[in-house]
Amino acid sequence: MEKKIGFIGLGTMGAPMARNIMDAGYEVHVYNRTPEKAKPFVEDDVPVHDSPAEVAIHSDVMFIMVTEPEALNEVLTRENGVLQGLQEETVVTNMSTVSHEATMDVAESVESAGGRFLDAPVSGTKKPAEDGALVILTGGDESLVEEVTPVLQTMGKEIIYCGETGQATNMKLMINLLLGSMMEGLSEALVFGKKLGLSPEKMLQTIEAGGLHAPFFSAKTNAIRSGNFSKNFPVNLMLKDLNLVMDSGGNNGITLPQTTVTREMFNAANIAGSGDEDMAAVIQVLEGLTDTEVRG
Repeated sequence: MEKKIGFIGLGTMGAPMARNIMDAGYEVHVYNRTPEKAKPFVEDDVPVHDSPAEVAIHSDVMFIMVTEPEALNEVLTRENGVLQGLQEETVVTNMSTVSHEATMDVAESVESAGGRFLDAPVSGTKKPAEDGALVILTGGDESLVEEVTPVLQTMGKEIIYCGETGQATNMKLMINLLLGSMMEGLSEALVFGKKLGLSPEKMLQTIEAGGLHAPFFSAKTNAIRSGNFSKNFPVNLMLKDLNLVMDSGGNNGITLPQTTVTREMFNAANIAGSGDEDMAAVIQVLEGLTDTEVRG
């Protein structure tokens, strides 16, 4: 019998991920803390439940995609949370980006309640989520990863096994450390070049012609040139992840000088009101400091 799937968190990433599972033919039950975001699913006759516990009751495998550790803890442990409806042997898969400590706490809570836990954050933004082309990082029992892989493949182009529970979370923090640094580095390079009279078009051509060519640089440069900061991965979530990275670095004796500066630049962009804009909006802080506008 086909597994019944529960999905909690229908935001920018979660909604298209849930739809990709549905499109693959699975029966999907959903919940969102903000009911407004669940309305399109109601309109499509998808079972939308009033609590995480109700989703858990109807699920063999659950996926949780929320924005922060506090939200994850809320949907799990509150009254009528996942743990209250969890069925024996149900798989609870956390796809949210949280700290290593939060991941381990959730794993213990799920397993103590009789469920099975899978650590599976994703690398990718809105467009890959819509296209089912995310990179899904997994940690935990390998046989459990294999069991859930057919469902994961509806959402991702590649499933990477990172090791024991918690290692997928560590991998996600690593890749987002690099992502934030790349965005800050690109922003500084574009502002530097524009201040010296270089055109954004020629700068992008030069980036794309050599070994630094990357789809990320091309996409973000074009977004900046057009002044299009509609969010794929917003400033406030990048800041949240960089804070998690810095906390982990501090807890493990890891010096992260560049990440420290990058975090402060995203903090400045967030304070300036760009929190809900795409991460590329961090360039606006540098534009203001240098009286230079790359856009246009």
